Amino acid sequence: MRNEINKNKAITANSEQLAALKAQFPSCFDKDGRFRPDKLEDIVRASGADITREGYKLDWLGKSYARLLANLKTETLLAPNTEHNALPENVESENLLIQGDNLDVLKHLVNAYSEKVKMIYIDPPYNTGSDGFVYNDTRKFTVAELQRLAGVEEDEAKRILDFTQSSSNSHSAWLTFMYPRLYVARELLREDGVIFISIDDHEQAQLKLLCDEVFGEVNFVEQFSWQKTSTPTNLSKKTKKSTEYIFCYQRLDCGPLSGLKKNSVSSNGLMNQSNKISELTFPAHTTTTKLKDGKIKAGQYGTAKYEITLLQDATVKGEVFTSDVKLLGKFKWSQKYLDNSISDGVKVAISTSAMSPSYTKLEYGAEKPWNEINSKFGVGTNENATTEVDELFCENFAEKLRPKPTSLIEYLITTNVKDGDVVVDFFAGSGTTAHALMKLAASSRLLGSYVLVQLDEPIEESTLIGNEGYESIFEITRERIKRAAAKIKADNPDATCDFGFKEFKTIPANEGPFQGYLDDAATLEDYVPFNGMALDDEAITALLTTWKAYDGLPLHQDLVPVNLDGYTAYQGGDKLYFVERGLEIKHITALLARIDDDLAFTPRKIVVFHYRFNDKQLREFSEAVNAPNRKHLQLDFIQRF
Repeated sequence: MRNEINKNKAITANSEQLAALKAQFPSCFDKDGRFRPDKLEDIVRASGADITREGYKLDWLGKSYARLLANLKTETLLAPNTEHNALPENVESENLLIQGDNLDVLKHLVNAYSEKVKMIYIDPPYNTGSDGFVYNDTRKFTVAELQRLAGVEEDEAKRILDFTQSSSNSHSAWLTFMYPRLYVARELLREDGVIFISIDDHEQAQLKLLCDEVFGEVNFVEQFSWQKTSTPTNLSKKTKKSTEYIFCYQRLDCGPLSGLKKNSVSSNGLMNQSNKISELTFPAHTTTTKLKDGKIKAGQYGTAKYEITLLQDATVKGEVFTSDVKLLGKFKWSQKYLDNSISDGVKVAISTSAMSPSYTKLEYGAEKPWNEINSKFGVGTNENATTEVDELFCENFAEKLRPKPTSLIEYLITTNVKDGDVVVDFFAGSGTTAHALMKLAASSRLLGSYVLVQLDEPIEESTLIGNEGYESIFEITRERIKRAAAKIKADNPDATCDFGFKEFKTIPANEGPFQGYLDDAATLEDYVPFNGMALDDEAITALLTTWKAYDGLPLHQDLVPVNLDGYTAYQGGDKLYFVERGLEIKHITALLARIDDDLAFTPRKIVVFHYRFNDKQLREFSEAVNAPNRKHLQLDFIQRF
């Protein structure tokens, strides 16, 4: 991991993007590795694309720096809360709560959860001037370093360093804060994934342009208006403000959102007596309801006003049509519209008593959501959100937290998330997203898992929250999830869903037991040699957790101890980690014997922590691993520093 972190010395604002271009378009680089934009333009023109010199873009002081931050590797490790994670309610949980700066956490998640997240919801700081947002940057660059890494002139480098180190809350500071987080978050989304971002007037215009750049203008879905209060104040000079906005973008254009809680029902369904006779085909495997399993005979059904003809016998099994179903009638839906609706999740329900010739009713459930979100759809206001939190803690507890109502998050979740999907919220606040998902799971409406990230943001002692004994927002996030789980279980005693969560936090990779690990001392006098042999069990666990995420293993999945004649290795998927001291030839022999004899034991990568072994051990281990085995497994021997 040290080698990965040390790559930061060579990373620039565009290095990762240029590497991706070089992988796909090597002909666009000269022999010295310099990018040739004219070559890329030739390729694009040859494909028939229209290249224009005119256009517009979002620019701000610090944009190059924001791109640099997006590319830099995190200089932290991930440490689990082993005591909490071992509790019975948490040991099998797939939910995660992670304490730390969300940019660092996102970079830890990007390998394990790349293109695996169905939905992201965030409620970032609005930069109102009174919400406490200021840009604080702990990274230290000289003017010359920033010039080189960000590719900017000396004057601009000085101005950037000035505002990043002066607790600024300007538009530029807010955009510099948001850009790298959104950029990395996009990598987590599945191809059909979506992100929802709450915002108000202060940064609404900037956020739209920023998201157009990060996610692509073509992937914009909607700017929803949410009625945040039923009693707007007179604080605004010109209007009473009652709404906020929620931007929605997709990773790729994958069709409309669906899944409203209330299905639309029509007594005439797809039919319109004023239309001409036409034919519709419901494809085989279309989901249906209201029909019992069995055959439906061809013939005329419905009323004189809405009569339809079934052109051939049809069969229903397990609430799906087993073959195409052709209907003749006066339909107001075209076949193309019907096909698109079915692909979006429409459920067809032909409701009669075993298709007797009485009437036909069709129920369709994938109505697109309105761009206005309010009580009409069962969504509450800030007042409801405050009540929810106060009921879990005490009166006036939520006043300083500004939570969102769980009904709002439930509504957003049900527009796109299905059973088994992952939802991420990296501005977790009081934990509303976890609360909403548990409510959905307990009512059997949806079983999804969450990943919540929250900074250990301190609370002022003068506030009521501080007086209740909570020192940080993270402590409230954790406690709300626990209290909400207890309340939901009490209200739903038969619910068997996942009410637990596993907890992790980021720790510096160059402090405490890891002092000297990054070897970044400015002078010889400051240099502290790193002693890998001295790492205690807690530090080794943090190292393994970080490696696990880096190697693409989900954080909720525990590594499995593997006993090799008294030596313990740790397995996750096809990776086998060696971090303990005391490795001997007999342990290596036991490893090779198990690879030969145990059909279920098929590691592909042997990863060793360089600092725990001497040169002789490493040489013997490498030679043994590279020797042939009975399974003809190709084993990679990887030393990590």
